[in-house]
Amino acid sequence: MSARPDPGRRDALKLALAGGVASALGPGLFLVAAPAEARAPGLAASSAQRWGILIDAARCAEDCSLCVQACSDEHGWTVGGPPGREPQWIRTVAATDPVSGRSVRLPLMCQHCALPPCADVCPTTATFRRADGIVLVDRHLCIGCRYCVMACPFNVRFFLGDAVDNQRPHSPRGKGTAEGCTLCVHRVDAGGEPACVEACTTGAMVFGDLNDPQSAIRDSLASLPATRLRADLTLGQSVQYRGL
Repeated sequence: MSARPDPGRRDALKLALAGGVASALGPGLFLVAAPAEARAPGLAASSAQRWGILIDAARCAEDCSLCVQACSDEHGWTVGGPPGREPQWIRTVAATDPVSGRSVRLPLMCQHCALPPCADVCPTTATFRRADGIVLVDRHLCIGCRYCVMACPFNVRFFLGDAVDNQRPHSPRGKGTAEGCTLCVHRVDAGGEPACVEACTTGAMVFGDLNDPQSAIRDSLASLPATRLRADLTLGQSVQYRGL
């Protein structure tokens, strides 16, 4: 039977990390945390924006995988890697209406929830939501407990159990840590859009600021309705779908 995390020790660790101090873990072993102001890219985030993606499943070609390949190229994970070992930050899945039998394919990635269950269960605050709605993992704080993997209702959070090669400087990955779609935060912070959206040739994916009434994504949402996956969970995802 596994022991539950001790609240006292967890709170002490959080205080040490927040203060940017070195915490002694044992003889000659220290955990050193960077000051809060050095925790990029969260520093640049503002609640004035809320970044999201609108996906029109009706425009997704059944045999198209451009968004998947673009994400793989951008972040260095392998499409078709060993099952259960190689995380796939975005994948295409089939959604079938049980009544009519109608089926569509759609891309599925981290939904960047307003109330992310993955962050709620994280004992070290490694999983966190930026002020602009992007959910990320601080790999310096992740202890590999996989609570976030189990808590995600969309099965889009992964544990990286193996060392990886061909690392991307803008998207570091670490053995023994959790990971998932970052909404290409490095691109967003530079004024761009996620690689998956840029690669889409059918217009099925629209990226933008959900808080900006003049943005393309807000215009599209105003013209036709969209829905969130598992809307009954009331998680307020930043990724919305149309054509389901």
